[in-house]
Amino acid sequence: MSKGIFVVVEQRSGKVQNVGLELIGEATRLKEDLKDDVVAVLLGDKIEGEVAKLFQYGADKVILIDSEYLKEYVTEPYTKALTQVCKEYDPEIMLFGASSIGRDVAPRLASRVKTGLVADCTSLRMAKTDEEVAKEEAMGCTDGKRALLMTRPAFGGNIMATLMCPRTKPQMATVRPGVMRRAEKDLTKTGEVIKMTVDFTAADMNVEIVEVVKESKKHADITEAKVLVSGGRGIGNAQGFDLLKECADQLGGEIASSRACVDAGWIENARQVGQTGKTVRPELYLACGISGAIQHVAGMESSELVISINKNDTAAIFNVSDLGIVGDVKVILPKLTEALKKFNAEKNAN
Repeated sequence: MSKGIFVVVEQRSGKVQNVGLELIGEATRLKEDLKDDVVAVLLGDKIEGEVAKLFQYGADKVILIDSEYLKEYVTEPYTKALTQVCKEYDPEIMLFGASSIGRDVAPRLASRVKTGLVADCTSLRMAKTDEEVAKEEAMGCTDGKRALLMTRPAFGGNIMATLMCPRTKPQMATVRPGVMRRAEKDLTKTGEVIKMTVDFTAADMNVEIVEVVKESKKHADITEAKVLVSGGRGIGNAQGFDLLKECADQLGGEIASSRACVDAGWIENARQVGQTGKTVRPELYLACGISGAIQHVAGMESSELVISINKNDTAAIFNVSDLGIVGDVKVILPKLTEALKKFNAEKNAN
């Protein structure tokens, strides 16, 4: 019988990526219902030094596949290795980050092991209610309450669809970076390391990597920011982001944007929050002139505190806000920035 919640952990340049740690955290939460081990699958070259980190963030076991063929991501070697993992260990659930790597390898693996895949999930949970279990049984699942319910935006983000795939295993999903929360780090936690060997050949390396060029980041990653001041169509024009930048500087945060501003050419797409942008969960999300379309909300609804400024008192953004301010952002934001400047000056003086 299929068993275990497997998380495929990405590494780049020999370093584990955050999305893998986030997925291990989510797997530990699923473990409470499924009562299975959380198994991290780590592929790379000379990466054994990263294994301890996976235990510290919640993994019970780590399957380590160490080979020079896996130093940099290439589709065929990675797919071959993960196919062997599925055949040898028969996982119940397999999770991937919805990154460029996850979006490439997950569907190929699903095809090879003949199972389904739900992409770009925003939440995961196990079937619990009688209705959910009845649907599970109607679909041919006979092993009890073990169906994974995978929720993702559908029809252009206008609805949130919950899907299940209980007939075939593993149940597979990709999850966007920043959606799930990492578990608290436990430096004392250890687990079992399973070193797995895959018989790679030269024919498996069907793509030659000539050079790896790393892009230099000009701005901070908004997914890592604790405070975001985000602008929508209501800020009027590209110059409106100057107001947001002043406020963000006083709060020690970064500026972000809705898709409308990116499409208008007011700001670069690296700052976009939403279904087609980035998923963020800052401590404070200040939404300025953002209407609150479901596509945008999908990328910021997990923020700890949401404060919105909009002159439309029926704007949908207020439905997901902890505090709403009805008014013109071009009037309110400068006053807020001045108050913050005064507060910060008094704080520094003391």
